[in-house]
Amino acid sequence: MRHRVSGKQLSRTTSHRLAMRRNMASSLFEHGTIRTTVAKAKELRPFVERLITMAKKNTLHARRLVIKELNDRRIAAVDENKQVLTDKYGLAKLQKVEGTNVNLTVVKKLFDEIAPKYVDRPGGYTRIIPIAERRIGDSGKQVIMQLVGEDDAPEKRKTTKRSQRLAKLQEFAGTAEAAPAEEVVAEEPAEEVVEDPAAEEVAEEATEEKAE
Repeated sequence: MRHRVSGKQLSRTTSHRLAMRRNMASSLFEHGTIRTTVAKAKELRPFVERLITMAKKNTLHARRLVIKELNDRRIAAVDENKQVLTDKYGLAKLQKVEGTNVNLTVVKKLFDEIAPKYVDRPGGYTRIIPIAERRIGDSGKQVIMQLVGEDDAPEKRKTTKRSQRLAKLQEFAGTAEAAPAEEVVAEEPAEEVVEDPAAEEVAEEATEEKAE
């Protein structure tokens, strides 16, 4: 019985399976995307997301835990022609270029570049995209596994007719409660007209002249 035994065996021994998982996770952190099979991708996803969650803490203890699980390795330095530089002269020349770090490691990139992108994201750091091309040999299903971009927001769920109707009712009830009562504008008293006797006499004389 395999009670409380999580994960798939993947037709490999324990040491081989753990080494494969570490190498795939390191490649994903280094390149941002990898191509693998469906079963391997599903087994790799929780391991990668757990490492990113630990790296978000950015503490010495978290860094040691990640190194214990991942086995830190140096990222190969590449020149403009995408050729790996191994000689000391090439590395020294590349190091003079601004923004190039020839001593960059997988763990350093995880803590300095990848984890800060997901500070406000509660999980869901990877995506698995199925592809039509089958693997040569056993015709296994392949997928592309990649890190989610920092600008990619989670998709919103589709709204049903019932949810739309409830939203309209809530909106109508809120507007009815918030609507202020109509203010009654008090009528201003009319201005009193002060009668001028001299003006009345002038007006009467003018009407008499017109009548004549």
